[in-house]
Amino acid sequence: MSGIVFERDDAVLRGYDRGEGAPLLFQHGLGGSEMQVAENVPDLAGTRRLTLDCRAQGSSTAGTTRPFSIGLFAADALAFCDARGVESFAVGGISMGAAIALHLAVRHPNRVRALILARPAWLFDPGPENMRPYAAVAHALRHAPPAEAKAAFIRSDTAAMLAKEAPDNLASLLGFFDRPDPEPTADLLGAIAADGPGVSRAEARALKLPTLVIGHGVDHAHPLATAKILAETIPNARLVEIPPKATDKAAHIVAFRAAVTRFLHDLAMPTEFRS
Repeated sequence: MSGIVFERDDAVLRGYDRGEGAPLLFQHGLGGSEMQVAENVPDLAGTRRLTLDCRAQGSSTAGTTRPFSIGLFAADALAFCDARGVESFAVGGISMGAAIALHLAVRHPNRVRALILARPAWLFDPGPENMRPYAAVAHALRHAPPAEAKAAFIRSDTAAMLAKEAPDNLASLLGFFDRPDPEPTADLLGAIAADGPGVSRAEARALKLPTLVIGHGVDHAHPLATAKILAETIPNARLVEIPPKATDKAAHIVAFRAAVTRFLHDLAMPTEFRS
């Protein structure tokens, strides 16, 4: 699937629109792309899934607008829905994509009919502690050539901690040093690590829409506690805990896809027929 070219200011973005039925806007995590979404979100009959590769990620260019932000990425995704003629939709995302989804649900309640927060990395404040390793990678890339920066990061206390506690997070972080565009990569990681969804706890507590929260352990960047707090804060949210990606990726993906499938199935089914 080659995607759809979508331009915003001077950024050339790549969007994806597949399937037919009730629209679902689903966004990837930091440094991810449509490929991450396709791996975790199944193609379902009766669902039209839209995804936009965010600026400087996937097949989308960085453009010159700075700083990058969750709000900017949310505005891009909403504009993509507008361009595709999609007015009302369920919205979800993984990690950074979950923050984008929460931003859209609060800021555009008239357009969002359901919410999926998968592996959330943020609560309500910008720059949480769990995002500091991303800021450290940004710092390293700004102060040395990529190969030297990577070697220095591997020797750091942060890398040693992640190797023990969250090896999947470490592998993801090391991949940023191998990207061909170190300057926009540093801009991306530094800005997003310091950002947040721009949503208060009170605003999340006031949400009135079906919500699924997916969380798991063995993940420094996406603490299970964050998923639990969001599920407790958003009224009537459903929390599903799945196997950690770091310990069993295959089981993680199966459980992720099953949780999304069940939620969308229940969303489409009249209340009186739900189990």
